Amino acid sequence: MAKRITYPNIDMQRTGIKLKNMLESAGYTPRMIQDYLHLSCVQPIYRWYKGKILPSVDHLFMLSELLNVHMEEFLVKKNVVPVIYDMEQRYSRDAQQRFITYYKKIYQSVA
Repeated sequence: MAKRITYPNIDMQRTGIKLKNMLESAGYTPRMIQDYLHLSCVQPIYRWYKGKILPSVDHLFMLSELLNVHMEEFLVKKNVVPVIYDMEQRYSRDAQQRFITYYKKIYQSVA
């Protein structure tokens, strides 16, 4: 049975890292965030940081209010390379590799 991927357009690991960096840069500890969000324990925050789970929309909203940023500022999109059909017939292997490398560099500079 195939494993179901949750949130296919959000890179959960990079989102967790970004969330952690933003909160730490603003001087907030996980314990302070726990108190602010009225969480019973600090573990969900560590799971956010590791990219295991995402904060709920309510928590994202409250964190965005705390840092005075839009909720989407916390989220990082996955790098998705588009599928190009019949590429092997149209391009050599070297051209394919150059295209993929070029696309990744452009996408990373935009993201």
